[in-house]
Amino acid sequence: MAEKRIYLDYNATTPLKPEVRDEIIADLQIYGNASSMHTDGREARARVEAARRAVAALIGSPAGDIIFTSGGSESNNTVFQTFRRAASDAQGVMLKSGRTEFITTAIEHPCVLNAAGYLKSLGFRVTFLPVDEFGMIKMDAYRAALSEKTLLVSVMYANNEIGAIENFKEIARLAKERGAFVHTDATQAVGKIPVDVTELGADYLTMSAHKIYGPKGIGALYRRHGAPLFPLIHGGHQEEGFRAGTYNNSAILGFGKAAELAMASLPDYGKAMRALRNRLRDGLLSRVPNIKVNGPPEDERVLPNTLNVSFPGAEGESILLSLDLKGIEASTGSACASGSLDPSHVLMAIGVWPELAHGSIRFSMGWGNSAEEIDYVLDVLPPIIARLRAMSTVSY
Repeated sequence: MAEKRIYLDYNATTPLKPEVRDEIIADLQIYGNASSMHTDGREARARVEAARRAVAALIGSPAGDIIFTSGGSESNNTVFQTFRRAASDAQGVMLKSGRTEFITTAIEHPCVLNAAGYLKSLGFRVTFLPVDEFGMIKMDAYRAALSEKTLLVSVMYANNEIGAIENFKEIARLAKERGAFVHTDATQAVGKIPVDVTELGADYLTMSAHKIYGPKGIGALYRRHGAPLFPLIHGGHQEEGFRAGTYNNSAILGFGKAAELAMASLPDYGKAMRALRNRLRDGLLSRVPNIKVNGPPEDERVLPNTLNVSFPGAEGESILLSLDLKGIEASTGSACASGSLDPSHVLMAIGVWPELAHGSIRFSMGWGNSAEEIDYVLDVLPPIIARLRAMSTVSY
């Protein structure tokens, strides 16, 4: 086992920044329930609201439009279940008239795909939009799917596997012309690229703390004031009645600090990550023959920290294990789909054939990485691919 560890899986999760850890530790001394009226409770609530303002500022939102949740999956499911109820009668039976149709894409995170799939199993019409070879929505298909019955359009802002950044502003504009509501899972975008929810035109936006150097188990849902929302969790009055449960003060404060730091460092982040990403991409293209970089070719259309590469003739899990033995940690795609033996649904949707999809690696970089670490990867990875290809029976 290599002593040196190089972490290149920041899209799966990020380590706590020291300032975030300090904020969480400090809050452990303030044990008051943020719903209590006494002094300790009021102090705890004031800190929660300060964190809410920091999270809201990161996406240009009013603080009152931010609802804390347990993470991205809960936020996304809250939106989908809200519109399931909006399109059903009191007994849960789909309405025969009015807006009952949903649109999403074929490359969403599993929590959106499965939430949409559940609605489809109930009889709702759900369109899973195709994408082109770079992961961008086929706009002709989108325009054809929109109708006067479209209730909700849900499109990921930036893809977690290949980093493709969708033209969400145009997507939202077209949906609004038809009177539909618009949601974006921006979990991978927030804190990495500038996000202004008003400029985007989103009615709902999902984010998660552990993607921006905050704690796990805490996320948020932006809900435009006045947009419908039904609670997924019923109980007390917390979050204006939209999300019951005792406030997770420490995690919320960690999220707030992470959001504050992310906003302050956003310009530097993009520049630093893009330099590392391009160093790795260009190095692999020059040192490893016959590879395919997945995602948009333009820097401005892909997350600055994300690089997805297919290695014909080498199997992805074998590459990962070999890298891990050298101290390098990457992934084959979404962490939430890592238990599946199926090829990445994202790569399949962009036209990568199954054998090649199985030989694809996602490198996602973060603040802990350096140019020296990227150079180490470039020294280590080419011999691994050569060795695996020599053992392979697959032509490439």
